[in-house]
Amino acid sequence: MTYRHLPQIEAKAYFSDCRRFRYLLTIKDLRRKPGKTVCVIMQNPSVADEDIADKSVQFLEKLIFEKELPEFREVNQCIIVNQFARIQTRDFEGKKEDIGKQNDIYLERAIRDADIVLLAWGKRNPFSERQQMSHNMLKKFGKKEILMTRKHPSRGRYTDFIEPFEIH
Repeated sequence: MTYRHLPQIEAKAYFSDCRRFRYLLTIKDLRRKPGKTVCVIMQNPSVADEDIADKSVQFLEKLIFEKELPEFREVNQCIIVNQFARIQTRDFEGKKEDIGKQNDIYLERAIRDADIVLLAWGKRNPFSERQQMSHNMLKKFGKKEILMTRKHPSRGRYTDFIEPFEIH
C-alpha cells in the first residue's frame, strides 16, 4: 500500500549520500500559520521522503495537524528523527552500524529546534542504550514539553494515544 502526505503538506528529507540512511524528515502544514515545532523521535525510518509517506508518518501528520489535540494545536511543523537512521522496514535489529554516521548530530539539532518532543516508540523500546542516549540529549536542552505515545504510530489510534513523559 502506498501512503501519501496529506494535502497542503511540504516535506523535505535528508539522506546519506548512499540513501541507505534517512537522518531527518521535516513536514510543514502550509495551511497553518507559523507556530510551534514538534520533534518526533522514532526507532528507525521506513520509505518516507518528500513525495511519499509511510503508514507511521501519515498517522503522525493526521494526529498532529488534523485531530485538534490540545498538545498540537499551535504546531505547524514536525521534525521526524530516529534512534537509528538506517532505512529498513522488516526485521530491524538495531546494530551499531544502523545508527548512521551523522544521526546523533541531526537528533540533537531536531531536539534543540523543537518546542515539543514526542517519543514515538510506545511503551516498549528494545534498544535501551539508544533510548538512554535520547534521554540524555533531552536533558541537555532543559525544560521542553515531552510526550510519549502509548504504542508505535504504525499501530496508533487517535484517542488516548499521547501521554506526558518525564526524563529522570
